Amino acid sequence: MKQSKLILPIIVISQFCCTSLWFAGNSVITNLIKDFNLNDNALGDLTSAVQFGFIIGTLIFAIMAIADRFSPSKVFLISAILGAFFNLIIINEANNFTSLIVCRFLTGFFLAGIYPVGMKIAADYFNKGLGKSLGFLVGALVLGTALPHLLKDLTQTYSWKSVIIATSSLSTFGGLLMFVLVPDGPHRKPNKNLNLLACFSVFKKRNFRSIALVYFGHMWELYAFWTFVPLMLTKYSINFTQTNFNIPLLSFVIIGIGGVACVIGAYIAEFLGTKKTAAIALLLSCCCCILSPFVFSIENKMLFIGFLVFWGMVVIADSPLLSTLIAQNVKGEIKATALTIVNSIGYLVTIISIQFVSKFIEITDSNYIFFILAIGPILGLASLKMNKSKKV
Repeated sequence: MKQSKLILPIIVISQFCCTSLWFAGNSVITNLIKDFNLNDNALGDLTSAVQFGFIIGTLIFAIMAIADRFSPSKVFLISAILGAFFNLIIINEANNFTSLIVCRFLTGFFLAGIYPVGMKIAADYFNKGLGKSLGFLVGALVLGTALPHLLKDLTQTYSWKSVIIATSSLSTFGGLLMFVLVPDGPHRKPNKNLNLLACFSVFKKRNFRSIALVYFGHMWELYAFWTFVPLMLTKYSINFTQTNFNIPLLSFVIIGIGGVACVIGAYIAEFLGTKKTAAIALLLSCCCCILSPFVFSIENKMLFIGFLVFWGMVVIADSPLLSTLIAQNVKGEIKATALTIVNSIGYLVTIISIQFVSKFIEITDSNYIFFILAIGPILGLASLKMNKSKKV
């Protein structure tokens, strides 16, 4: 089959639809707390449940080399449908805290068959220009992640359950779209052999290991920032009582703008190089972490919103670039496995940072809460400097 110009848009749309499951629970967290009598800190717990489910899922997918041994499009479809199912269950009025945690965990588990598998599918089609393709793909992830906040704003006159129903419907549609219109790519190299240690052996390569460490530093900041964007807006409104924000809409804009940044970053990388562009994004996001306490203390809501929008761009711009470097440093037959295991460990890091910030918030309302997110970019920049790969 000849590569169609429609393949990348279809992959992007499918990824966008399916990753809307990710923050579906976050967008309706106030409703969940009220309807199911949850604690006020349930946001961190439910978000971590999704992340933990994703970690276990990616670990199993990587060890079993699922997307390398079986058709990635079929894996994507099955994962999209099952993820949609467990996402939908949270509207059941008989739920309690434990059942909600389980549902979000299982939703995260099957997201493991969506996000990294989507990158694998793109890599099977776009051997050249992979960085640009992943820029669009990660951009779709960002918009999909932000979408529930927009749906929450658009459906304020309806039950919060409409947001959950909409995201589950989108995921099912995205899975079917990928399965029907995107067959196995021309660059796919099936791996018929099951090697349970393959996902760990990739770390023996120094260049791969250093890029993976950069990715882990990036993840320390990314999901903690996304998770607490609504809280940042709320905190600022409390500090300056005359400020009134449309929090769901602004959360969508601040997170969603990162999708545009991913695409822009991919084009910039064609001129500056992938590694250099990723380093610039890491440096800028690190500066945002460091400057956040001072911006929180200034009574200028336009400056504050502009700062968060800029942070929302640079916090994710390096993600597709790092995934490109990861894919370039492994053999084709274990590419999906390598991408998946790095995702698995990276999302473990997100749980630690989210819980760390959550505990910090319980202790203090200091403006320095998000300063600690700078740890990730700083370590990432140090690891990137150690990378000696010629493929930049």
